[in-house]
Amino acid sequence: MSDQLETATGRLRITLVRSTIGRPGDQGRTVRSLGLRRLHHTVERPDQPAIRGMIEKIKHLIRVEEVPAE
Repeated sequence: MSDQLETATGRLRITLVRSTIGRPGDQGRTVRSLGLRRLHHTVERPDQPAIRGMIEKIKHLIRVEEVPAE
């Protein structure tokens, strides 16, 4: 079922563009929970409310692109 939801809603391409050094710990943990490990590292995640909430918390550190559903 999650595959159907994923293809229907699309995906998000998330890139870390600013360092987490000097940021509060919860922001660093959010970056790591998205799977971002270093600057300019890019991951793709499903477009879901939980992921959108994490993005909102660290929007000043990342760049987000919507990848259209295939």
